[in-house]
Amino acid sequence: MQREIVVGTRESKLALWQANWVVENLKEANPAYHFRIVGMRTQGDNILDVALAKIGDKGLFTKELELGMLSGEIDLAVHSMKDLPTVLPSGLTIGAVCRREYPGDVLIAKDGKSLDKLPYGALIGTSSLRRCAQLLNYRADLKMVNLRGNINTRLRKLSEEGLDATVLAYAGVKRMGWEDRITQMIPFDICLPAVGQGSIGVEVRRDDEEIVRLVSRIDHTESRCAIQAERALLKKLEGGCQVPIGALGTVDSSCLALEGLVASLDGKQVVRSSIAGGLGEAGQLGQRLAEKLLELGAGDILQEMRQENRVYE
Repeated sequence: MQREIVVGTRESKLALWQANWVVENLKEANPAYHFRIVGMRTQGDNILDVALAKIGDKGLFTKELELGMLSGEIDLAVHSMKDLPTVLPSGLTIGAVCRREYPGDVLIAKDGKSLDKLPYGALIGTSSLRRCAQLLNYRADLKMVNLRGNINTRLRKLSEEGLDATVLAYAGVKRMGWEDRITQMIPFDICLPAVGQGSIGVEVRRDDEEIVRLVSRIDHTESRCAIQAERALLKKLEGGCQVPIGALGTVDSSCLALEGLVASLDGKQVVRSSIAGGLGEAGQLGQRLAEKLLELGAGDILQEMRQENRVYE
């Protein structure tokens, strides 16, 4: 009889797609096991009428899954890497960072227009402060409207709520089969992605050697290094959904390049820089770039953001 591995995931269509993708790859790498997927609702799934910045982001989409692992209800959890806090609960670790999809954002406009062609004062639906700040830096006339929910919900609300466009992660749009709706792949010089965006992460109990071993077989080294650098930057800056921070690590042969930015909510202040080094120093590169951003003025922006958000923390 095959040993059963219980896989935890959020219940959204995208989360279930990701969990099934992970299970298929785990089956291929570990044919002696049987995998069962269990859907769970998180706090972030239950609170949809409040902006993420107002309810905090620490474990918003992961806590219930992590509690399930610690209690033994599930053996591992599948997450979007961008949802995983930089500090995990004691006893848990990231067992695999899966091969990353294109990490950028895309524009989906109701009239098929690009950012440059949207009308003056166009209404853009997004709940991401990172996207708001960078888009406002590019076009200060745009009006940002809080828009939460899964991809299908956001696309439906695009027309129902009279919005001109919404901005989503390419990876999610592709995984849900909505590529034909994409109006524009937003260039990285306009909008850097969220830390970890585009990759699926598998979280496991650190002391469960059997699960750690079987999950490690779907780990993608280059994606892990790039995202490790991004997460180190984020941890050093102590940011999350409440602070507009973007980052992108890219690997070319044995070289890891990392770009990062911190922006004010109105997009008027943007501190951006980059760094490069070897794959083996991913964490150090993230810390060093964070220090560089702070020296360039990011600390003042972050302090102002924290003062504005302190009532919610």
